[in-house]
Amino acid sequence: MKGLKKRRRVQVMALAALSLLAAVAAIYSFVPKTAVNFFRSPTEVVTTPPPAEEVFRIGGLVEEGTLVRGEGATVSFSVTDTNASVPVRYTGVLPDLFGEGEGMVALGQMQGGTFVASEVLARHDETYMPKEVVDALKEQGVYQPSKPES
Repeated sequence: MKGLKKRRRVQVMALAALSLLAAVAAIYSFVPKTAVNFFRSPTEVVTTPPPAEEVFRIGGLVEEGTLVRGEGATVSFSVTDTNASVPVRYTGVLPDLFGEGEGMVALGQMQGGTFVASEVLARHDETYMPKEVVDALKEQGVYQPSKPES
């Protein structure tokens, strides 16, 4: 009787493990590949270019002197982490606080040597900068925290 209970317990545990694996495999097969967007700094994009079909986020500072407003709603600029720059093209309305020298994060993919953004986010107040951008600037050794006004 004791051996039968142990055997049944092992069978139930094995069945539970197989069910869990089947559920994970089913979820993985139905989730779109674009559901996860990794962050890359401009230096990472330049040193190891991502595949053309990969959708990812890029962030840094809008490089001074590169913001060009084209015809209609198309805008081009470069994003930098002070070590490398990546040209960006975006068609749409930019956030109000978007400007040269400001922190930003864009979602999109590389087409040729240009990052084509489908979404552009800018900081939302005078002191905010996205965590990914701060981390990338700290890695470059150029991050300077904003000083609160007194």
